[in-house]
Amino acid sequence: MAIGNKVYKQCLKFKTKYPWTISWRLGWNASVVEKHINPDEKVLYSFAAQKNDNPFNIVSTAVVTLTSKRLLIGRKRVLFGYFLNAITPDMFNDLKITSGLIWGKVHIDTVKEHIFLSNIDKKALVEIETVISTYMMEEKKKYANYVESEN
Repeated sequence: MAIGNKVYKQCLKFKTKYPWTISWRLGWNASVVEKHINPDEKVLYSFAAQKNDNPFNIVSTAVVTLTSKRLLIGRKRVLFGYFLNAITPDMFNDLKITSGLIWGKVHIDTVKEHIFLSNIDKKALVEIETVISTYMMEEKKKYANYVESEN
């Protein structure tokens, strides 16, 4: 198993800070994201969550990583292969946070799909929302300025 060094360490840091988050196989999932990080990208933030909308489904852990260019969501399959979602700032629409008694959910709305992340320690929700929203809004401004300058 090739463990994604920086992504894995940030996930462990997140898991230590927010221990109620349900996540498994962080090393395997982090390695999926790590192999898709381009040489010119910098890892800014990583966390783990269940990639589903069902609080009772606790076997689909994903590692979510914000890089200097995009948001990556990686999941290693149990036997072979993996799943990866990449969300660039121009495809990002909205972020919705839902807090429950113990866990919370993050709903990422993109131009083409909806991504649900669940079973996250509810104390982590403010941090996740702040980091992702701040980054995406700043990048969207750059993208809007770039499109405007082309016209």
